[in-house]
Amino acid sequence: MTAALLAFVALFLLLSLGVPIGFGLIIVGTLGFAIITDVGPAFSMLAQNTVDTVLSYHFSVLPMFLLMGNVIARTRLAEELYNAAQAFLGHTRGGLAHATVISCGAFGAVCGSSMATTATMCRIAVPAMRARGYAPALTVGSVAAGGTLGILIPPSVAMVLYGLITENDIGALFVAGIVPGILGVLLYMVAIRATVQISRESAPEGDPRKPLAERLRALRGVWAILLLFGIVMGGIYGGVFTPTEAASIGAAGALVIAGLRGDLSFATLYNVVFETARTTAMLFVVLIGAIVFTNFLNVGGLARSMSGFILGLDSDPYTVLFAILAIYILLGCFLDAMAMMLLTVPIFYPVIVGLGFDPIWFGIVVVVVIEIGLITPPFGMNAFVVRSMVPDVPITTVYRGVLPFLAADFVRLGLIVAFPAISLFLVETMG
Repeated sequence: MTAALLAFVALFLLLSLGVPIGFGLIIVGTLGFAIITDVGPAFSMLAQNTVDTVLSYHFSVLPMFLLMGNVIARTRLAEELYNAAQAFLGHTRGGLAHATVISCGAFGAVCGSSMATTATMCRIAVPAMRARGYAPALTVGSVAAGGTLGILIPPSVAMVLYGLITENDIGALFVAGIVPGILGVLLYMVAIRATVQISRESAPEGDPRKPLAERLRALRGVWAILLLFGIVMGGIYGGVFTPTEAASIGAAGALVIAGLRGDLSFATLYNVVFETARTTAMLFVVLIGAIVFTNFLNVGGLARSMSGFILGLDSDPYTVLFAILAIYILLGCFLDAMAMMLLTVPIFYPVIVGLGFDPIWFGIVVVVVIEIGLITPPFGMNAFVVRSMVPDVPITTVYRGVLPFLAADFVRLGLIVAFPAISLFLVETMG
């Protein structure tokens, strides 16, 4: 166990020096495994895990969902989503902020990436809200917080990683994320409503209400996203195809939709494929590193020792759960989402299962906590994405803008912990 704890110190040292997390995990995991066993078994373990990961059929779900998200991100669908939401909500005070959050949720349903959702909606929503005189904090805060919905509303890369690490059903995780994702959108809208009520100058009066016919016409632009989401999630929910098959169908559907809309030139297709390949390679390096590091932790006995120690305390299961959540929230102030999941899930997962908690439910809880970390200072990856795209807004303004949304996130986390059925009741009805 001492060797495993020293390995964490070494890993954090490498990360602080700028070593990518995937390579840091591989280096520390391989060297630690070699110290405990021998050099030969360590490199054999590394080679075998690399081959198994690259050739695994189940891991092919990642590049397919990434391809689907990258294709959608380069179409005009995000603009049409925003316009449709604006047509229905633009007449209310804070309506453009509401439209931003709803658009982020809908875009996340076919994108699966928080940073991609944030960057895409920042380009669309920030100029519109600035032109109408919205306060900078509410403008950038709604985009940064709304972007976090991309990793919870399925399909989600974070859920795929959790499922692969813990060997849980990815389809069940996707279905379990639907209601918490919708709940997140609704609570964010409550946060916006409270903000504009408390600070009337943060948002102007709404535009005149659009006629019903015009609002219905605006919906015509979002049929593609609804169709794609319905096919992917409907097929998984009904047991028609597996998540891997759903990812392939989703990627093919995105390509067809983009082609029919005239959004898919040869240059765009090249950029989409190149970006998907690059991101896939990065994620596979991280996955291989996580597997190697987990093998080292298992050999070192850290996960087993921690699980035995906690279970032997005879503490209330929820006391242990709240302690784990507190650790996640603390780590979220300093680590990015990927690092948090890969470093903590292999350790905490056996404890949670040993305490009798549902592993699918815990996966949703982990993703929600990671969402909180995406907008929590001083790291807050989404906050930095917004800051890079709106350089004239100080990072302190971004963090001030996300405070109401952080409060909404903690309310949602409390509801999901108190009422697991919020996440699980759809799973229990799956075909």
